[in-house]
Amino acid sequence: MPETSIYEKSTSNFANQYVPTDGDGEVTQWLPEHLVADTPPALPQVSEREVIKHYTRLSQENFSIDTGFYPLGSCTMKYNPKVNDWAAMLPGMAQLHPYQPEETVQGALQVMHELSEALCDLTGMTETTLQPAAGAHGELTGILTIRAYHAANGEDQQRRVVLVPDSAHGTNPATATMAGYKVKEIPANENGLVDLQQLREMVDESTAALMLTNPNTIGLFEEDILEIADVVHQVGGQLYYDGANLNAIAGLARPGDMGFDVIHMNLHKTFSTPHGGGGPGCGPVAAKEHLVPFLPKPRVVKESDRYHLKHDYPQSIGRIKGFWGNFGVMVRAYTYITTLGIDGLRQSSQDAILNANYLRHLIREAFPASHLDRPCMHEFVVSGSAVKKMGSSAYGVAKRLLDYGFHAPTIYWPAIVPEALMIEPTETETKETLSQFAAALKQISKEVSEDAEFVNHSPHNLPVGRVDEVKAARHPELTWSS
Repeated sequence: MPETSIYEKSTSNFANQYVPTDGDGEVTQWLPEHLVADTPPALPQVSEREVIKHYTRLSQENFSIDTGFYPLGSCTMKYNPKVNDWAAMLPGMAQLHPYQPEETVQGALQVMHELSEALCDLTGMTETTLQPAAGAHGELTGILTIRAYHAANGEDQQRRVVLVPDSAHGTNPATATMAGYKVKEIPANENGLVDLQQLREMVDESTAALMLTNPNTIGLFEEDILEIADVVHQVGGQLYYDGANLNAIAGLARPGDMGFDVIHMNLHKTFSTPHGGGGPGCGPVAAKEHLVPFLPKPRVVKESDRYHLKHDYPQSIGRIKGFWGNFGVMVRAYTYITTLGIDGLRQSSQDAILNANYLRHLIREAFPASHLDRPCMHEFVVSGSAVKKMGSSAYGVAKRLLDYGFHAPTIYWPAIVPEALMIEPTETETKETLSQFAAALKQISKEVSEDAEFVNHSPHNLPVGRVDEVKAARHPELTWSS
């Protein structure tokens, strides 16, 4: 039975027993005068107990990382140990104020300093800023750092082009544009990798940087990465690493050793804070020595046995976020890294790769790989062209998966793959879960062949069926009206 809205549960003249009153029983004015409206807001009148029951039931109708499988490619919601949340909620972490005197927050500064050093060790970089609030914010920080470097060399006006692969995350070209650059797209070759010959023809003295993800968006490791780095560096360009897929190589390989000059990391993905719905996030940026002077300030430094925030960086691009960054996410990442250690992080990456290849093999007949049938890294892209020919689509498959109890994978991206489904199982799912997911995909393919319209009108077994997403986007109704 559908859940009614909180307004429909409202009872007229419901008495709130806890409104402050004076000695005569009259309601007191406990809000400042300037915050009191002439007409009270039309809030529902329900008891606290009814509110709790209502919203708890609604929450149980949602998909969640604690109850199901999220195979979203590239931005996957993965299960993370609850001890990391416990650590972030310790009073000594959660109840700090960012402007407390430094002598009262030595423990927090130590966490930030040691986390920065750990991230440098894992990526092969020299120094890290923890300020950026998320991945795209980290991208912007990295590109602005590169721009400041070129400006210091007197080449900012000359180097006006950023190269971006056609399979890149959509934030990459957006970031470069926001930083004032012209974006040129590098096509992929038939293997889904950067076309090295095309790259050679495109780089010149106007190249500021190449933004690259490795392994790339299709889940393949760029086999020519050392040569790619050499091509870019020969013309004086910089190599930027989009760290969205760092969870495929953490503990196995380091972007700094591949030739990258700067990298952002998604702590909220690779290092333990499940994200979605806008946050929370944290996107630290680490750089090689020649870019370090331009990183944001302040940064935590250790002098003798004390920690403090250092502001004296005259070439820095300055502060890019209020306060010092999203501290709670840092604590989770610090706990995750120190708990697992380098061996545990390596095992996590290996398990992510194993799970992806196992799942890719299970569904290869119904949903073939988008490019050459070769081992992938942590994620892979398949094409739903076969179900398209039978009358359905990747969209139909995604909606039908909800009936089987699975969240849908990423669909229609990257755009270079027709009817794309990008699947990332992560390291935290069991073989049994992956087998069940594969069985559901194969069953849906069979359903499409028998009755495509049935699939096209799914989901059938959820509180909310197929919605008009175009209408919802163009004509949203943001308030309740009876």
